[in-house]
Order: sequence, then C-alpha cells, then structure tokens
Amino acid sequence: MNSLERTLIRKSGYDHGWEVIVEEVPEQVVLSSALHASKAKVKPGTAQRWLISFSSPTLARELRMQHELQSTDQEEFGVPNEQQLGWLLGQAARLARSLPNAPETRFEETVAKELSVANALGATEVEATIRRRVGQGIYRETLMDYWGGACAVTGIAMPELLRASHAKPWAECATAAERLNVFNGFLLVANLDALFDRFLITFSPEGEVICSSKISSGIRTQLGLNQTLKLRWLTENHNPFLDWHRTKFYRLSESQD
Repeated sequence: MNSLERTLIRKSGYDHGWEVIVEEVPEQVVLSSALHASKAKVKPGTAQRWLISFSSPTLARELRMQHELQSTDQEEFGVPNEQQLGWLLGQAARLARSLPNAPETRFEETVAKELSVANALGATEVEATIRRRVGQGIYRETLMDYWGGACAVTGIAMPELLRASHAKPWAECATAAERLNVFNGFLLVANLDALFDRFLITFSPEGEVICSSKISSGIRTQLGLNQTLKLRWLTENHNPFLDWHRTKFYRLSESQD
C-alpha cells in the first residue's frame, strides 16, 4: 500500500468518524475515534481494493445484519473504491457510537461536567434530575444512530415524529448501563411509542407487533395496527429486555380481563 492510498484512508477516516490514526505502516492503517472504543483496520485486498475489519465482533455482526453485507472468514469487509470505503466507515462509526459501552461513557462524562457547573453556580438542580435529563438525551441519540434515524417498525425517517422507547423502563433499571443499553428499546413513531410505553403493544420473539385486547378493532384500524407490522430487525441482544416487556404486557393484559 503506497503513501497515496494511506493518505486516502486517513482522509476517509477523518471525514467519517475515525479521526485518530493508531497505526500507519505499508501493510495497513488502523483508525479509532475519541467518540467510541472501536478500531478499524484497513489493508489492501486482492478481489477488492481494500479490506476492513473492526475490533468489535458486535459491530461487525450489526453491519452484516443491518446492511446485508458479506464478510470473509476473517471478519473482513471488502470495498472497491474510496466512496464505498467512506460509506462503510461512516456506517460503522454510527453504530460504534450506539453500542455498549459508548453511550454510558458519554453519559458519565456529560453528567460530571454538568454537576461541576451546577455546583459552581450554586444551582439547586439535584443530581438525579441532571442524570435523568442527560441520560434521556443521550439515549435518544444512541437509538437514532443505531436505527439510522428511522422508526424501528415503519421506517419513517422524520426526527420530529420519533421517540426513544425503553422496553424495560428507566425507573425499573438497576444501573446506568442498563438504562443506556441500545438494545433496551426501540426508536418508534409517536403513536407506537405511546402504545409500547403503556404496554398496549409489545413484540413477539420474531419482532411482530402484538396488540392488547384493550385496543378495540376500530381503534386498531384507525392506528393502522391491523396490517402486518414488524421490527425491521431484531438481535439476540434485544431478547432479555423484550422478554421483560412482553412478560409485563401479558401480566397487565390478564389483570384487565
């Protein structure tokens, strides 16, 4: 790999969320970022111009699933040109910012800064309030990154209509890591968010929408719930949180009967 190609890789990394050069040698360039803990290794390919691999197996798995990408036995993704390199690095950076434990790290750093300012100003805002406000903002950013700015069910990509919905609610979580886990929720349009938040809908293990018997057939029609609605994708990491939500959904449904 010559110096021109290494320069192209550096520029592509800088422009697409990998602004730190960890290693640069003729055989490869290794990139990282201050915004997440993942690393990207770029080296020359044979059938493809470059081969890219990532330090996080979860990141590689999510890239394959969300974008139906193929990788080699060595978990390497091939790209034919600079444009595709930038696209792949950009998608990977977006996901890396959303996967554990990047949101938790960002949350603790932001809370510490805000508490420092509040204490210096003699503000009366308590720590719990700051943590909740900061956490909810970061969680929305996390889900926006993970779901590509589109509803997890409908694919609607209008930020004003999208809500960050927890499967296991904020108050029920034991730790910040649990509250901020990207797999503990879904980015949903406002009507689905309201229903999911009140346990009037949940999702099956296959990701299909399940409606409470409390919602009449007329209301289901008005809300478009009679059509087949399903999560755009679902991973095994969602299962513990979705199991929790589904258990409470059925318990509430039984108590209403």
